[in-house]
Amino acid sequence: MANPKKIVLAYSGGLDTSIILKWLQETYKADVVAYIADVGQGEETEPARQKAIDTGACEVIVKDLKKAFVRDFVFPAMRANAIYEGTYLLGTSIARPLIAKGQIDVLRETGSDSVSHGATGKGNDQVRFELTCLALEPGVTIIAPWRDPNWELNTREKMMDFAEKHGIPIPVTKKKPYSCDRNLLHLSFEGGVLEDPWNEPPDDMFLLTEDPRNAPDEAHYIEIDFEAGTPVALDGKRMEPEALLTRLNELGGRNGIGRVDIVENRFVGMKSRGVYETPGGTILYAAHRAVESITMDREVMLQRDQLSPKIAQLIYNGFWYSPEMEALTAFVDKSQENVTGTARMRLYKGNCDVVGRRAEKSLYDEKITTFEEDEGAYDQTDATGFIRLNALRLRVRNKAGFFTGTE
Repeated sequence: MANPKKIVLAYSGGLDTSIILKWLQETYKADVVAYIADVGQGEETEPARQKAIDTGACEVIVKDLKKAFVRDFVFPAMRANAIYEGTYLLGTSIARPLIAKGQIDVLRETGSDSVSHGATGKGNDQVRFELTCLALEPGVTIIAPWRDPNWELNTREKMMDFAEKHGIPIPVTKKKPYSCDRNLLHLSFEGGVLEDPWNEPPDDMFLLTEDPRNAPDEAHYIEIDFEAGTPVALDGKRMEPEALLTRLNELGGRNGIGRVDIVENRFVGMKSRGVYETPGGTILYAAHRAVESITMDREVMLQRDQLSPKIAQLIYNGFWYSPEMEALTAFVDKSQENVTGTARMRLYKGNCDVVGRRAEKSLYDEKITTFEEDEGAYDQTDATGFIRLNALRLRVRNKAGFFTGTE
């Protein structure tokens, strides 16, 4: 690799990238453009911009990606019911392809010749960033400091010492060394005291959600409207995607909703413990499923649900910009065409319960389902033939001696 002259660093102002900005300058004698993707980290953006300037960035570019993040990434993942290993709503994973796409845009805008990131050689983010960069700019040069032979800051303590030596303020301390990632969908915590999966997360660690034990004693009810699988309104008020998710984060956080403590399987092969706060996303997933339950054909839902784990895996592993993801997304979009309706939710002390659902074009027919007089909408005697036909292969198997009922 030729010595880079101008590097675009995906910069967050966290521990790793705060250090890496200065390290890139010292190691490669190159200009460093600090690229900050605003995907909903809120008040962190402006301090990060100023810190990048103070640390010596030749230019700082902030891109407001909040609307695109929710509209083009969060909502499509939700429509697919993409949940990794049955629990994780992909808060970090889903943001990485958008951030990396913006980084390639900045590379082109500034005439830079390289990109860099702060992901470690043990994690998933290195894969997510680099797969996206290479998919969008196949010849791009990528500098990954944690995998660079010149990198000697291979512990949190060494990095904190480097920061202190260069007068770089950092958001972690030796007493609280866990790392955080925040966007409009979630807040994640990894490392430090959390590396022992037996340790309970400290009470003072959580920032988005109230402890469910201290949440309000009165339930809060909301209604969420969906059109073609996409949330469009809250309590009858139409809202932009990022505003709707922000409001649900507030309501969910206040009621202690969305805390998850899991050990997950990283793409690189190891297991990792992570603690996540996803208040608004937790509500949306449950509400979306409720509307699907009365608007979505049974067999279409079954096919979509069989694809959901694969879609979640593709997102988690960094293959957002892949041909298989395009094909699966096309199926999901088709499956969602009739998912239009309203879910009523009850938020209470960490619980998010569906208490009502309705749709103008509902597949739920009360005249057929009722235990009362159905006025001839359903002939119960039809079930006799239905059952006997489905039992035919079972009866034949038994007569042939393959099944005795004692296996």
